[in-house]
Amino acid sequence: MASYVLKINGSRQSVEVDADTPVLWVLRDHLRLVGTKYGCGMAQCGACTVLMDGYAVRSCSIPVSSVGDKALTTIEGLSEKGDHPLQLAWEEKDVPQCGYCQAGQIMNAAALLSQNSSPTDEEIDAAMNGNICRCGTYTRIKAAIKIAAQTN
Repeated sequence: MASYVLKINGSRQSVEVDADTPVLWVLRDHLRLVGTKYGCGMAQCGACTVLMDGYAVRSCSIPVSSVGDKALTTIEGLSEKGDHPLQLAWEEKDVPQCGYCQAGQIMNAAALLSQNSSPTDEEIDAAMNGNICRCGTYTRIKAAIKIAAQTN
């Protein structure tokens, strides 16, 4: 086991884990940040999406040893009060059904809006491609992203 000091949600967290432990399991099992979900374990569904230095990444496929000094942001760190424009837009558009994929969807959308404050429909589709919603709320997700873009 190795020791790592990770920048997560604006603070430093120390963990002792094997070097090949995926960030997802460090977050969930060691730091109890359970908003990030396990979906497929192969970086294909997007449920485990977090931000690394502002970019959306699949935490299930990133070993903790590769994080280094990069800043990680989880759904818990997006907003202390749950009032991030995306979170509010998600509620306004009644996006969540089962809710399982929503943290990953929101984090991916946050990365999009941080890089493109006024995305087109095509840009939203391209950025959100690969974040799977079993409930099929894709039109509501897109509408919520557009609302958040306008209020951001």
